[in-house]
Amino acid sequence: MNRLEGRTAIVTGAASGIGRAIALQFAEEGARVVVADIIDAPKEGGESTEKIITDAGGEAIWMHCDISNWDDIDAMVTQTVADWGGLDIIVNNAAHWTTTRLTDTTIEQWREVMAVNSDGYFMCCKRAVQQMLTQPVRGDARGRIVNITSQHGMIGAPNDIAYGTGKASSVYLTRQIATDYGRDYIVCNAIAPGRIITGKSGVSTEPKGLEAARIRTPYPRLGRPEDVAKAALFLASDECSFISGVNLMVDGGWSAS
Repeated sequence: MNRLEGRTAIVTGAASGIGRAIALQFAEEGARVVVADIIDAPKEGGESTEKIITDAGGEAIWMHCDISNWDDIDAMVTQTVADWGGLDIIVNNAAHWTTTRLTDTTIEQWREVMAVNSDGYFMCCKRAVQQMLTQPVRGDARGRIVNITSQHGMIGAPNDIAYGTGKASSVYLTRQIATDYGRDYIVCNAIAPGRIITGKSGVSTEPKGLEAARIRTPYPRLGRPEDVAKAALFLASDECSFISGVNLMVDGGWSAS
């Protein structure tokens, strides 16, 4: 229950869904957690992620952060270091989508998605690595990065070209950071979730879409946010050191079938 004791973690998009589950899991394992998001209220309803953690005796603080904005990211990391003395882990989870095909996607929609799913991940990783390089090696790493990608960064995202392309870019970003900064003891991995049932609305949560996902997924149920959180916990812990540059599929066997 103390796999992240004394560590400081930033989780973006942590108000709801997968990010919320990761933040709660990290806090349960002893981490101080920055709940970074553009909103505080969870889409699923209920109490905020920060309140759940602090009510349970953990340490957490909500910070407003639009990851398409460098100044927001810089301020978030700077404040985290000022408050808690460093940055051990960052989980890049915030995402955006349009649900449009190539010919239906406007330039404005494309740029809006890429500003988060591609540029945002780049900027979060850059600012995190800048900080991590100033820190001593601890537990076989100076810092650990976990990028939440998607199965649709590996296979086609039906009718959502911007989302899939943005997620594919974050898969490559993960490999490149692992290659360039491995000798600096920075560990960078990714998780590619399959169909995960969260508070998100849209085409993927409609009955027809859910039934198609159930048929396509070999495992007898669809994913839960906690499935991704457990994988993120491993990748963020000292148990993961000689594993870097990996895009871990958490998809119930979807990509294997």
